[in-house]
Amino acid sequence: MDVTTIPADRLGEGSPIRVEVLETDQDLYHDMARTMLNAVRANDAAGRPTVFILPVGPVGQYRRMARICNLEGISLRNLVCFNMDEYLDEHGDWLPIDHPLSFRGHMKRSFLDLMDPELAPPAENIIFPDPRDPEAVPQRIEELGGVDICYGGIGITGHIAFNEPPEPGVAMNPEQFAELPTRVLELSRETRTINSVTVADGNLELIPRPAVTVGMKEILAAREVRLYANRPWQRAVVRRVLHGPVTAKIPCSLVQRHPNASLTLTEFVAEPPRRRLA
Repeated sequence: MDVTTIPADRLGEGSPIRVEVLETDQDLYHDMARTMLNAVRANDAAGRPTVFILPVGPVGQYRRMARICNLEGISLRNLVCFNMDEYLDEHGDWLPIDHPLSFRGHMKRSFLDLMDPELAPPAENIIFPDPRDPEAVPQRIEELGGVDICYGGIGITGHIAFNEPPEPGVAMNPEQFAELPTRVLELSRETRTINSVTVADGNLELIPRPAVTVGMKEILAAREVRLYANRPWQRAVVRRVLHGPVTAKIPCSLVQRHPNASLTLTEFVAEPPRRRLA
């Protein structure tokens, strides 16, 4: 069966990944913000820190989260965020924080800078994988007792964070792929192309080739994995993630083996991909 033809009303049937369909992007952003804050409040009440792995993509949830915190006086002082990934420059260092594509810059501008200082998480609790010391992420996660929730989008290749599938001709089974740690890697041509359309109006040369990413090992070890999809081009890949075989060729399909995983998507992503000439 070609899983990309599964109709919207059957999406998720038989998949171990729970599926929820929301009407609009705005609903999806609000859902992300509220689930994050609910987890923070529950852990605060239990006297323990909250530990997330977070994406930049989707992006609209952070402004909403900051506004809700400011309006309702919700403190994030006990929140520790491991951001999934970051683009690197030609020298293997993070893009400058003022670069328009910097994920660190986005989190600063769209989240931290918008929060009341007394409510914002401490700067040292916003952690990006360091290309010079990638082992620091799993070490810090272990010190904290693990990750409560990993939030993530789904890339065009089925990647989560920047965990790209093996290149053609490279054999790797799902078990081997699941053990990949936080690391530096080269982005696939497909990822750079779709990212150039999404964030740079097709200016492919603006999208860096090297990146650093939190590994599949850290992602799959989280106590919960919550996936989100709100781009029309995700219609095919979400079906492969939910209903296709578990394979390193679609990295996010490994989430099928997680005991507590969900996918929230918008109505237009739930529709099957169209087949037509422009």
